[in-house]
Amino acid sequence: MCDSIIQVEVIIPTQTKYLDLIGSIGEHIAKKLDEFSGDKEALAYHLNLVLTEATINAIKHGTMTNPSDTVRITINIQENELNIKVYDHGQGFDLESVPLPDLDQPKEGGMGIFFIRTLMDSVTYTRQGDCNVLEIIKHLN
Repeated sequence: MCDSIIQVEVIIPTQTKYLDLIGSIGEHIAKKLDEFSGDKEALAYHLNLVLTEATINAIKHGTMTNPSDTVRITINIQENELNIKVYDHGQGFDLESVPLPDLDQPKEGGMGIFFIRTLMDSVTYTRQGDCNVLEIIKHLN
């Protein structure tokens, strides 16, 4: 028996034309969370941004060597926790070595991990089998 309130799994080709789909899934989920008493519009915007940024990073950095590869995204909500995992097959990176962006002179690119860390409660990046997994957690209380 599964105790998740919501479980979504999406597997997309490594093509940026699917980013709107991924972002809108997060947005729609946030707007339908009856259990969440906070600002649903803000959460919807944050999930759209976080899912889009995580997916574009997986597409751009995780699968550049194999354009026929896929990115897998899972979204699980259990009680008061939203858990997002983005899987790719690239060489990976050290999450802790990603520098903070210069907010006084922002550049195009390089803001995704900063946004994800700022908007969510926990961000980890691990290797599991033949996949890299970016795990993002948001507490919904």
